[in-house]
Amino acid sequence: MALLSVLACAAALQAPTEVPFRVAEDAIIVDAQVNGRKVSLMFDTGFGGTVSVDSVVNIGRPTGSVNLKDFVGVFQAQTVRIDSLRLGSFAMPAQGLEAVLAPGERYSSFSYNTHVDGILGLEAFKRTPFEINFQNRRFVFYPSSFDVTQRKPDGKRTFLLRMLPIGHSSIELPVEMPNGQKLVMALDTGNQFYATTHRDVLERVGQWPVGRKPKFLRTVGVASGPVDSWVKRMTDVRIFGVPVPVSYWDVIDLPASSAESDGTVGFRFLKNFNILVDYERRRVWLENFTGQVADEPVADVGIVLRPDPSANRLRVARVLAGSPADRAGVKENDQLLAIDGRSLFANLGFRQLRSLTQGPAGSTVRLAFSRNGQLIQLSLQREPLFNE
Repeated sequence: MALLSVLACAAALQAPTEVPFRVAEDAIIVDAQVNGRKVSLMFDTGFGGTVSVDSVVNIGRPTGSVNLKDFVGVFQAQTVRIDSLRLGSFAMPAQGLEAVLAPGERYSSFSYNTHVDGILGLEAFKRTPFEINFQNRRFVFYPSSFDVTQRKPDGKRTFLLRMLPIGHSSIELPVEMPNGQKLVMALDTGNQFYATTHRDVLERVGQWPVGRKPKFLRTVGVASGPVDSWVKRMTDVRIFGVPVPVSYWDVIDLPASSAESDGTVGFRFLKNFNILVDYERRRVWLENFTGQVADEPVADVGIVLRPDPSANRLRVARVLAGSPADRAGVKENDQLLAIDGRSLFANLGFRQLRSLTQGPAGSTVRLAFSRNGQLIQLSLQREPLFNE
């Protein structure tokens, strides 16, 4: 009887542990406890640290500082030693880990349509094999004895990849262009787009003519600040071993901050897969459960908005040349009052600002502007705004 109890305990220790998560606005949200403080975190494999939370959240006194790097820049933040880190019932190894304090309230809950206190990074996950199971919306943590290399991929629905021997704080995998040139791109659940790279990278691999100016240049927000970007239609690309006939990539119009990576593959691609990462064995298993790999171009009217706190309104920061808004006569500095009859105010993050006027191609959106005190009402038809 005692032997049976010992065997049962040993089996329980070797059994996978499951932790549920929520899928919000192109993001994974998980409830956690950091140093005993309950927080909701966006899971971001593109963040090489453990946890980053708003500095207004009290998880302990600062114990140090760190330099952080994003797509284009480096910035400094304070850190707090992590004594305990839990996801649901699973206690993650915390020895030697630190949390980053983001200045102010950087992680806007409005951006994800649910409460968010910060982000959960890759560092703590590197110590055990884990699965991001999008199909059932849960993490699965496997015992260290689990060996993903015993699985046999079929190259159609399942894929087994070897992580590239670079990037000590990221999951770097190959992406192949139709001409055979290869990129090194990170698996990044925190990137809301399909894939993100840089113009000089596309020039290097022959996917963009050197020196050509792109159309439909807009502004997006990254951790170090706003940057210019545009959308490129890509064909016959192999992403992490998966053939992708057509996809639409966000291209940052600045060189990368890192020589290790050419960009990241984001949520809109990854959400089609259950993803098992064994960092110690340097392997990644992809299981396509949706049967889809491509995405549709985002349709828009072609305006970039910025908050105007003094008026508690949004203003037009840029009108994309050749867009529906440009043809209709929308001007920079016009004040946007309402969309489809819904009043707008300044308390929006970058994600919301970008998505406000987006929708299905061919659909119509009603916009109300104020220009020098004059009311202007327009009905514009959304169009895909991308570069070939």
